[in-house]
Amino acid sequence: MANIKKGDLVQIMTGATTARGGYRGKQGTVLAVIKETDKVIVEGVNLVKKHQKIGQTDRGSKTGGIITIEAPIHISNVALIDPSTKKPTKVGYLLEKDATTGKIKKTRVARKTGKAI
Repeated sequence: MANIKKGDLVQIMTGATTARGGYRGKQGTVLAVIKETDKVIVEGVNLVKKHQKIGQTDRGSKTGGIITIEAPIHISNVALIDPSTKKPTKVGYLLEKDATTGKIKKTRVARKTGKAI
């Protein structure tokens, strides 16, 4: 089960540092979560060049060429950012019972501060 969802702010924990051309320590928002392979796509991280075949739109403009896109990285290589401290944290869950309906509500909390994410 993935603790990270689309729209979360995450930090890259592994790989080369930014001084050596890598992305470790960089922060970005999650654009997509691929559950089948346990991977996430983070905005501005793990950029790759893709050669796309040149085509033509209905209006006559050219499309394609060499484009830069974000490639997926494994979910274990990123950590969620605690909104209050702006530092990486693990994710915990808090189960609360609703007094009016009696249903159990599950909320994500930061392990370091205990605040809701």
